[in-house]
Amino acid sequence: MEEVQLYIDDAKDRMKKAVEHLSNEMQKLRAGKANLHILDDIHVDYYGVNTPLNQVANINTPDPKTISIQPWEKKMVDIIEKAILAANIGLTPVNNGELIRLNIPPLTEERRKQLVKQIKNEGENTKISIRNIRRESMEEIKKLKKEGLPEDEEKKAEDTLQKLTDDFIKKVNEIIDKKEIEIMTV
Repeated sequence: MEEVQLYIDDAKDRMKKAVEHLSNEMQKLRAGKANLHILDDIHVDYYGVNTPLNQVANINTPDPKTISIQPWEKKMVDIIEKAILAANIGLTPVNNGELIRLNIPPLTEERRKQLVKQIKNEGENTKISIRNIRRESMEEIKKLKKEGLPEDEEKKAEDTLQKLTDDFIKKVNEIIDKKEIEIMTV
């Protein structure tokens, strides 16, 4: 019985991580308004150390269409600008010597539809990984049955895993629907 619960808990943790990964990916997507998370993957060379951008500069959104980057050291302005260009996030930095601004252009209808396709694809990949986790856990429980686990315990565990799977897939659908509405809102 304890082993069954371990497999269920492990499956739940792994499914939760899959949904968290999807949430993080959705935050990085640009939906026509300034979102600091699009800079999360940008690193700069800071005294020979590859450092995340948010650790060498103040980053904020003065208005819904602009991201402002204020380096803590003036000499970092050009380095940050080059890192943003190299990251290929689809935005061109405007450098005034002390501050870098990223102007977020409004999304075209075509780009919005493209982003919706992309998020639905991400969501489908997350659902597939959740189903794979369920399948792997079911196989482990079937192995336990061969080792003497009572059939009613196996059935109960399978029902629990299915309910977990349904709950997490529902969460994925909610995340995707919310992001789709955000993207399609002009």
